[in-house]
Amino acid sequence: MSRTRFAPDRGLSARMTVTIFLLGLLYVAFMAILIAVGVQAVTVLVIAAGLLLVQYFFSDKIALFAMHGREVSPEEAPELHGIIDRLSAMADMPKPRVAIADSDMPNAFATGRNQKNAVVCVTTGIMRRLDASELEGVLAHEMSHVAHRDVAVMTIASFLGIVAGLMTRFALYTGLGGRRDSNNGPPIGLIIFLVSALVYAVSFLLTRALSRYRELAADRAGALLTQRPSALASALVKVSGDIARIPTSDLRQAQPFNAFYFTPALSGQSVASLFSTHPSLERRLDQLAKISATLGR
Repeated sequence: MSRTRFAPDRGLSARMTVTIFLLGLLYVAFMAILIAVGVQAVTVLVIAAGLLLVQYFFSDKIALFAMHGREVSPEEAPELHGIIDRLSAMADMPKPRVAIADSDMPNAFATGRNQKNAVVCVTTGIMRRLDASELEGVLAHEMSHVAHRDVAVMTIASFLGIVAGLMTRFALYTGLGGRRDSNNGPPIGLIIFLVSALVYAVSFLLTRALSRYRELAADRAGALLTQRPSALASALVKVSGDIARIPTSDLRQAQPFNAFYFTPALSGQSVASLFSTHPSLERRLDQLAKISATLGR
């Protein structure tokens, strides 16, 4: 984590390290199995590495394009820039670029591989629903993601899942599914498919667990920076409640971007916590209540 005044989170750092280490072990084992069954994985690795580099270096542009966000000047959004200016000064970090997405979905996100390339984006829906202190709490949460370099870490963590998915397609498209080894053993493609599916499932669960903790860490760091955990809690309640009233079709379109958002777009159906990108609203509010009690507010 770069030096800022955001509260350090050793738990987050430890979880990031452990997750990357476990994913690295999984990657080595995956490659060893593929080599053992005689698969030439160079092409897949080159493609996966290329996708990773594109995602890493252009994550800010990709996210803004996908979510229809546009950068705005201080003249276009003076209040929003004012909050970002204040938070940047409080956190002693470079000011990120500021963007707005024209969407009624009340949400916000931050992206960019480091502080110098970061962008914080809010939707018109969240700006309309929250007051200044609540919006400041949300933006402090998003800027803590930038300070902790969450985007870079999650991009790297997703690499193994990309490789596993590409290997599965490689086996299907090249006809390995029906090809047997020299000893008339099981089809090579079947082995690749099963191993890839297992690797993808494990990497998926590891990255989702890390994603949930980083959201709690961002809540904590943002609340401690502003010293107003109640404002962030109020924003969470408002945003979560209003999202439940968004049309289902709009929610489904937004769900692929849940990992980026301040709070996930859910269609009202229960989602197993094991597969969620975010902790439950109750857990987030409970943490903020404890912080508020500690601060005496």
